[in-house]
Amino acid sequence: MIISTSIWGDIEVNDKEIYRFEKGIPGFEETTEFVLLDQDEAPFYYLQSLQQKELSFVVVDPFIFYPEYEFELPDSEAEELKIESNLVVRSILTLQEQVENSTINLLAPLVFNPDNRQAKQVVLYQSSYLTKHSLQPIKEDETIRSKEGE
Repeated sequence: MIISTSIWGDIEVNDKEIYRFEKGIPGFEETTEFVLLDQDEAPFYYLQSLQQKELSFVVVDPFIFYPEYEFELPDSEAEELKIESNLVVRSILTLQEQVENSTINLLAPLVFNPDNRQAKQVVLYQSSYLTKHSLQPIKEDETIRSKEGE
């Protein structure tokens, strides 16, 4: 299937790559079909809407930046997504001109079930996480930078 995007133009995606957000993403409830694109810009991915070519989110694996990040997925959410064992977690990133000023939303992670292609943004109401955590440098990068400076 060919989809139109405002960033990459027309791109081909496999139907099996499409995730369905049954109730959309908060603020974008009418948009329910997305594809998670890896554009070789690790650790960044793009969550691209199939219905609105202008709508895409930059997302990351939150555990790369916050290795201690953890939360318990409420049973009701796991049941809604029909998660048995396999899940993928991504967080929406708010990019700033200087990447180090960007923020990551740890309060409302995106939870994907790769087995049935269902996904949902889950708000962790009973947590101390925020929608805007500083984007911390990856520890491996710090090691590389310190070796380069020697």
